[in-house]
Amino acid sequence: MKFPILVTALLTAITFSAKAQTKTSSVEQIPGIDSLLNRVLKDQNIAGFAVAVVKGDQVIYSKGFGYRDIENKKPVTPNTLFAIGSSTKAFTSGILGLLEKDGKLKLDDKATSLLPQLQFYNNEMNNQVTVRDLMAHRTGLSRYDYSWLLFNTANRDSIISRVKYMQPTSGVREKWFYNNFMFLAQGMIAEKLTGKTWEQNVKEKFFEPLEMTRSNTSMASFKADNDASLPYMTIKDSVIKKIDYYDINGMGPAGSINSSVNDMANWLKVWISGGKFKGKEILPQSYIKEAASSQMVMNASLPGKHADVFLANYGLGWMIGSYRGHYAVEHGGNINGFSANVTFYPTDGLGIVVLTNQNVSAVPDIVTQSIADRMFKLKPIDWNGDAKKAADAVRESNKAEKANEKKSLILNTTPSHSLNAYVGSFENPAYGLLKIVNEKNQLYANVAENKLLLKHLHYDVFEPKSVDKKGVVDTAESKTLFNFASNNAGKISGVTLQLDPDKDPVSFSFKPENLSAKELQNLVGDYLLGQTPVKVYLRGDVLYVAVPGQPDYETVFVEGSSFNLKALKGYSVKFEVVVGKKATSVLFLQPNGNFKATRKN
Repeated sequence: MKFPILVTALLTAITFSAKAQTKTSSVEQIPGIDSLLNRVLKDQNIAGFAVAVVKGDQVIYSKGFGYRDIENKKPVTPNTLFAIGSSTKAFTSGILGLLEKDGKLKLDDKATSLLPQLQFYNNEMNNQVTVRDLMAHRTGLSRYDYSWLLFNTANRDSIISRVKYMQPTSGVREKWFYNNFMFLAQGMIAEKLTGKTWEQNVKEKFFEPLEMTRSNTSMASFKADNDASLPYMTIKDSVIKKIDYYDINGMGPAGSINSSVNDMANWLKVWISGGKFKGKEILPQSYIKEAASSQMVMNASLPGKHADVFLANYGLGWMIGSYRGHYAVEHGGNINGFSANVTFYPTDGLGIVVLTNQNVSAVPDIVTQSIADRMFKLKPIDWNGDAKKAADAVRESNKAEKANEKKSLILNTTPSHSLNAYVGSFENPAYGLLKIVNEKNQLYANVAENKLLLKHLHYDVFEPKSVDKKGVVDTAESKTLFNFASNNAGKISGVTLQLDPDKDPVSFSFKPENLSAKELQNLVGDYLLGQTPVKVYLRGDVLYVAVPGQPDYETVFVEGSSFNLKALKGYSVKFEVVVGKKATSVLFLQPNGNFKATRKN
């Protein structure tokens, strides 16, 4: 994965012919749609996309445009696999809807009671947050997305444990904040109640009964498929570049489904029909009603340029809006190299799915709205033209911003320490651990599976550059700067990362590397402090100091052979060591003086 950079621009221009397309189904033509979608493919500078339109229980349009593999000119088909990103969320919440039907839970149950591993920042949240709150993004926690994007792991327990350290932005149910961790929690609740993995639940409850034979939740299966799309992004405004797949791993319940528009059409049929597929109930009608109804106001959304497009609410894994007089339920999806949108209009019996292999693309929305205009026999809005104008405006704004950033660079400065002084591990419990290393007089940061070259900007500020598996450095600019800090002793004590441009930098504290098992064992033994016996022993890999008449003191490694006494602020011990041999003494450092205990023979 490339070092994640949040892209806000809508990217335009074109670098290849848009002729490649494959049509497999067109029971009913949508007037003028083929020519429009070919124009969208060209104007929005996109690698490829597929679209399917469902009316009632029939797929009336299904087609691919552009390429799933540009280099080899492999066209997109309606069966081509794409990562659907957060459009996965409705599947995850749907599993909980089925569990409620089976009496395994209630949506208003306390979430931490169902999943003890889930703990929030304070007891008020632990006692208030319900399953429904998780489903409607109303816990008060903002996104914290870099916690899982950068510090990725397949261990779900490890990821969910970070929530405890995430400070809420508002009170429970006060404001709407999108948060992927809350959908991971839902998937884990389902795992606990069913005894099956989230992946098994999705397959058994939805993929199999809906005949979604192309769909999967595995990156390995996705990449091995003979009709899978490659991920792309646009750079320098016009160049379509292949990028790496991103394996969501443990965060799967928030967005790891890979599917085709033909498969997703069957999913839409369930929601359009009120829960059924080919006469068989897939989801309870009562759950469909709640999931597709407003549970939380997302933001103020008055009519703007288009007076008949307004409202921004959230249901359960779905977004709710009013589109030109029609009730709309939809959810988009974005993950490295892919964008998606899944929409249905309940009162019209209409569903539209658009999947693309282009990073943060406007195409899914453009195509969805353009098709809806024609299906509803409305005067078409030039959504494609509007997106081009918006992209141009953002691009000009970004150019001005970059120019200002260059002016603010302070020239002719050097780091305050030698490069080796920056080496070590740094940790933030809400995110994870990063390691700084010095390789051939260059600083690198290792963050989960990501390797980043740290390029010096000024003073103790460094800019990260992604390094791929072949050692190639990405020269693209990054706003995610590393800023190192020193303590009163002049040693590097931490580093802050500007992960989100609109938020305070995130602090990572220096984490000393503990001694090896052999080195710790050389500290263990019996010592004499005057006539008082002192015992030093290990419990696991933690060193303890025992003094008669006092509780045994757990220590915390500081550096070298120094340890703080965890329960006594201002108290520490320092061992006198000879490399490879037993410590000869231990010095007790206390506010009232220093006291030396020597090892007994």
